[in-house]
Amino acid sequence: MKLQTSKTFTHGAFDLTTGAMLPELTLAYETWGTLSEDASNAILMCHGYTNHPHAGGDSDGWAHNLVGPGKAIDTDKYFVICSNMIGSAFGSSGPSSINPETGKPYGPDFPKFSTMDMIRAQHLLIDHLGCGQLKAVIGYSYGGHLTFLWGATYPDRMRALAPIAGVIERKTTIEDIARIRAQFEGCTGWSGGHYYGHEDEPGGVREKMIEARISTLTRYGLGDYLKHNGEEPDAIERIVRANAEKWAHQFDANSLYILYDAGVGSKADASKIKAPLLNVLANSDSVVDINLGLPTVELLKSHGVDATFHEIDTPYGHTGPMLDAHKWDETLRAFLERTP
Repeated sequence: MKLQTSKTFTHGAFDLTTGAMLPELTLAYETWGTLSEDASNAILMCHGYTNHPHAGGDSDGWAHNLVGPGKAIDTDKYFVICSNMIGSAFGSSGPSSINPETGKPYGPDFPKFSTMDMIRAQHLLIDHLGCGQLKAVIGYSYGGHLTFLWGATYPDRMRALAPIAGVIERKTTIEDIARIRAQFEGCTGWSGGHYYGHEDEPGGVREKMIEARISTLTRYGLGDYLKHNGEEPDAIERIVRANAEKWAHQFDANSLYILYDAGVGSKADASKIKAPLLNVLANSDSVVDINLGLPTVELLKSHGVDATFHEIDTPYGHTGPMLDAHKWDETLRAFLERTP
């Protein structure tokens, strides 16, 4: 479901690194700020696993505490771009796109792709928008991994890298993918993933999506954040459920495992990275272990990279870098300013 705030970029046939092919590539994206005359002030932002391209602009933006006029990612200075991943559900080519061979959504038959295809598609987009060398690539969660991958694949295309709550190597397994897919197999109307039009049946996919999202938001720390901000248990439950229901009406169940599949074996080659890098992790994150931070930075330094590790002290887990942005936004601002 494309967000009302998004635009789309369409490219012709797109050959995938897996050997498959997309007859047409579409990327949903959003921008903030103005591209400079020399096209050198663009910042590419990469979103998380189940997120969207609406990173800023209002309080619904997933990075609104960091992106905006006068903020660390200052849209008075920088031209900020965020695109929806291939395979996601917010307007880019993905399982809910129409398969031209059948006239119906691809569903589980969406062509197999990789994380490399995600960043290749983004590369086409920034060329289309007229960007030169990027000021920076900044990514959160899954997008943090894409940030490492950008640095290794297009080392001369950016002047700075800031992976947030991300890893240099994804450890996704085939078992993870099977587990995600299996949770829907008992849903009414699942039909092997061709569930479109049946999602709201009793016991259907929508109910399962809401249930799964509530679990994720709780694990990511949203409930703790609301509690620490004075919300009562009943209100916390209502707010978390409302967030989960909104997401479940926008996202695609097939995307949940297809995006995982794209990351199997994905690893950025540290020896290829050139740009200065700020690696940011939260000490309460149950998704990305804080203990990965320093070894990753040391690995990069061994290859001559100007790499720094920044630990955020936050009780809000994986969402801490965004919810507690005020605790480290000056670190990000200073990093961007020293990497002109």
